[in-house]
Amino acid sequence: MNRQVAKFTIGQLIQHQLFEYRGVVIDIDPESLGSADWYKETAKSNPPKDRPWYHILVNGNDQHTYVAEQNIEHDREGDPIHHNDLNYYFRGFGKTGYILRNGIH
Repeated sequence: MNRQVAKFTIGQLIQHQLFEYRGVVIDIDPESLGSADWYKETAKSNPPKDRPWYHILVNGNDQHTYVAEQNIEHDREGDPIHHNDLNYYFRGFGKTGYILRNGIH
């Protein structure tokens, strides 16, 4: 198994390249943890399973997503996002993104 270094960090703002939503990274898996059935049904663009995958809070709704690294890019806006779970994970917003709440992860 060849583990890759994650391109994004927890608290960093991202934009999904295919679906164009903005969000913030709340967790990172070094490779996909989804089952073969989940991958076949959900990962239509066939992203690599052995690259990092990210847990994302989606801006403007209550959705959490699980996204392959190849499908996200750095957020171009830089503005805070709106999500009901932000305060659970983060204690504030700084120059480079959200500041992780102590005791999480």
